[in-house]
Amino acid sequence: MAPRRKSTGKGTSPLSKERVIAAALELADEVGAGSLTMRKLAEKLGVEAMSLYYHVANKNEILDAILDAIFNEIELPNPEDNWKPAMRKRAISAREVLLRHKWAVSLMDSRPNPGMATMTHHNAVLGTLRTNGFSLELAAHAFSAIDAYIYGFVMQEEALPFETEEEAKAVAEGMMAQFPINDFPYLGEMIVDYALKAGYSYNDEFEFGLDLILDGLERSIS
Repeated sequence: MAPRRKSTGKGTSPLSKERVIAAALELADEVGAGSLTMRKLAEKLGVEAMSLYYHVANKNEILDAILDAIFNEIELPNPEDNWKPAMRKRAISAREVLLRHKWAVSLMDSRPNPGMATMTHHNAVLGTLRTNGFSLELAAHAFSAIDAYIYGFVMQEEALPFETEEEAKAVAEGMMAQFPINDFPYLGEMIVDYALKAGYSYNDEFEFGLDLILDGLERSIS
């Protein structure tokens, strides 16, 4: 019996694992990782679902691969650089990547089969800390604290009921209309005299909190 031909999908490029993973990443950005299915992925590529199994074993392999691709987008620290600016730059890059791929933050470090980019990333972070005087224990603490802050901040950003300055103002005004603001003087002060000031953006809080963590770690190794 003649071997079954592999479908090439839309366009002239042959279907490959690289094309499947790239399309899966795009699809996850569009519908979320939870709604990513082999059928939807096949439709995006213009092939039959069975064609995908020439290149990937199942959805779990796809999830592993697209998470690995996320880590590949984050700027790697260089172990030869000063740890503090390197960790700061890496954290800012990680947040930017996670905001581009909003489905990913809840899955980061959750897969049991990390890929090469994930392992390379983690090794570079730990290597930068260790070569800059961090003990093994402190490097583990630092890695955990920084990543917990990044992931938590991104999740909180995504949960906020506003995106623009105008939307934030509308939410604050709704709160003040619903509750007697004089009953909550410190909250009212924060809203009126800080959050509603022209040019304020909650996003700016990220780097302030990040610097607090980095400053604390610096004191731990001094």
